[in-house]
Amino acid sequence: MMELKLIDEQGQEASRLQASDVLFGREYNEALVHQVVVAYQANARSGNRAQKDRGQVRHTTSKPFRQKGTGRARAGMSSSPLWRGGGRTFPNTPDENFSHKLNRKMYRAGIASILSQLVREDRLAVVENIAVDAPKTRLFAQKSKGMGYDSVLVITDGFDENVFLASRNLPNVLVLEVSEADPVSLIRFPKVLMTRSAVAKLEEILG
Repeated sequence: MMELKLIDEQGQEASRLQASDVLFGREYNEALVHQVVVAYQANARSGNRAQKDRGQVRHTTSKPFRQKGTGRARAGMSSSPLWRGGGRTFPNTPDENFSHKLNRKMYRAGIASILSQLVREDRLAVVENIAVDAPKTRLFAQKSKGMGYDSVLVITDGFDENVFLASRNLPNVLVLEVSEADPVSLIRFPKVLMTRSAVAKLEEILG
């Protein structure tokens, strides 16, 4: 079994938590992690750009100049993709599909690889619980700084309104539920803090 660092509210190591080797003791697979991250970002992308083809641009359909005698290349209409201001040959459309296919087994293996590397780099810690008495940014900022975190991803087992409201105005703090944890956030933040129950839930989902 893998051992995770369990810290108290002062950021000091209190004990060690036994965790699954499958999830936190996996070899790092850089190629797989890259594929998981790229697929996640691509699947979040929306097709919101549009260009016009030669039939959609507003141009006259008359011949720009006579066929012979000008010394220029022959041209039928100014909406040609060869002309400045003409339509595009292969225009982008709003229904463009950017999604990447990634099966569930690969995604789970990629997340496990990221979590294992976080443990090896001492960037992941576990806390019994994280809560604030009121939805005040100041309270959560004091708690995170008291634990030694200026920039941190917090993963909880369920939605806590006080924690969510108190943290959302902090630019370097992100609070997510276990089901919302994504590979980009896990990599982006220098530190990851998980509650004990979030670890158990993550092992249940991905283990």
